[in-house]
Amino acid sequence: MSLTAGRPAAALVTSAQMRELEAAAVAAGVSERELMANAGLAVAQEAWMTAGGQDERPILILVGPGKNGGDGLVAATRLLEWGATVHAYLLQERPADDVEWRACLDAGVPHTVATEDAQFAALEELLTDAVVAVDAIFGTGLKPKERPIDGVAAQVLARLQAAHVAMPPLPVLAVDLPSGVDADTGFADPLTVAADETVTFECVKLGLVTAPGVLFAGRVVPVEIGIPAEAGARLALGRLVLREARAALPERPADGHKGTFGAVMIAAGSRRFPGAARLSAEAAARSGCGLVTLAAPASIQALLSAFPDTTHEPLPDLHGAHTPEGARVLLQALQGGRARALLVGPGLGLSDGTRGFVQHLLAGLDAVEGIQTVVFDADALTVLAGEAGWHTRFRAERVLTPHPGEMASLAGRSVEAVQAARLSTALEVAAATSSVVVLKGAGTVIAAPDGRARISDAATSALAHAGTGDVLAGLIAGFAAQGMTGFEAACAAVWVQAEAARQVSSVYGEASTLASDLVRALPEARKALEPPRATDRDERPGM
Repeated sequence: MSLTAGRPAAALVTSAQMRELEAAAVAAGVSERELMANAGLAVAQEAWMTAGGQDERPILILVGPGKNGGDGLVAATRLLEWGATVHAYLLQERPADDVEWRACLDAGVPHTVATEDAQFAALEELLTDAVVAVDAIFGTGLKPKERPIDGVAAQVLARLQAAHVAMPPLPVLAVDLPSGVDADTGFADPLTVAADETVTFECVKLGLVTAPGVLFAGRVVPVEIGIPAEAGARLALGRLVLREARAALPERPADGHKGTFGAVMIAAGSRRFPGAARLSAEAAARSGCGLVTLAAPASIQALLSAFPDTTHEPLPDLHGAHTPEGARVLLQALQGGRARALLVGPGLGLSDGTRGFVQHLLAGLDAVEGIQTVVFDADALTVLAGEAGWHTRFRAERVLTPHPGEMASLAGRSVEAVQAARLSTALEVAAATSSVVVLKGAGTVIAAPDGRARISDAATSALAHAGTGDVLAGLIAGFAAQGMTGFEAACAAVWVQAEAARQVSSVYGEASTLASDLVRALPEARKALEPPRATDRDERPGM
């Protein structure tokens, strides 16, 4: 199995794609009411568990005007059947022919309509008594940036927020999306209440893994509601999950040698930024590749000798910076054919010599045998942004690893515009440059030129430190050297880095986690990526 075929292990969808999936289900014979019944049942089950799984626990269902509210009504009916003390609070009266509303009334579900609740006194009492509140107000149809939440909905959400942050806090369970989060962009209305858990239907909505929506989603629980599997077979977007990243790892035969696991060349470092070269080289080595060679200016090689696990290719330099002459020496060294991956960029600096260095590499890469993947990071990306048609100058696969500022330069737009449309921007640049693009930040996006993308749901300030990008670039190059495609290597690297950040920050805290701490945590994080192995004594050699 690889990341190149089939439905993503944890598919992501836009609101339009979700409507298409629902239409496909209806065309296959699954009625809309069946879909809603399944969705409401899943919500009821999660609410029941959140309430402690006991009879007569008061559960409040906040019901909006659309299908999201319909899901909430189904949940209310099921919860009453199970013995919960449930109350449906409607923002407005539902139509008399609303099937779910009629079923709710027939079952005897207690309810209140906001327009009949003077000063929202009943709502405040219900919020005080409830052990869990279900947010079924707005779903995928809301576009809060175009139309901010106001009126009765604003009043209800403000009171829900107050209850959610009270002591003790009221747990909030969101239906499909926290009300106020845009399903496609992750934009969140100021009145959005952060959920402790979001039950989302069939596929995770893009806005749940895109900042700032990811910060409001809490634990995201996708549930099947009856969409035929074949309907989602062509979905190209997915969350970055361990199962899929693990499946792309190459085998590591017991009789392998360093050549078996590939070699990577890293062109990095300068007198001002020697640490970037060290971090990227160590990360590449920890990825599992067989050999790492560091091509850095000769005058700073002594600063890098403390890491004995790399070989070195000293390059001619000017005051500790890369030069065009250095590029010629590097291209000559690459002619040996051992390196399968090349990383260019960490800590290069932005001197005229650096620009010449990158330009000369671009011009000479096609004459080099053996290089299958080139990873461009940091200062090399800034040079590429000023080089029209750079991607047409060589044939090797390339991976770009920009942060939002570098992506703004590559895409020719503002940082704000990049952040407002992270996925579409990454896909656009990937297609335009025939490159894999890794747009770093909360909810890192890995986009391929063929339209596939994975989004990491990791969002941690532990990675908001200098040098963490160098670690990521080294990991990508190291995985690529082992024979993984650029897309597979990027997915594996983003997962491993996030896992290392999780492990370290659980000990040191997010504020004190440094890039060098991540490197020290890479062995355990890399190990977690590997399939479990048998540990029984009788399965060991000689036992």
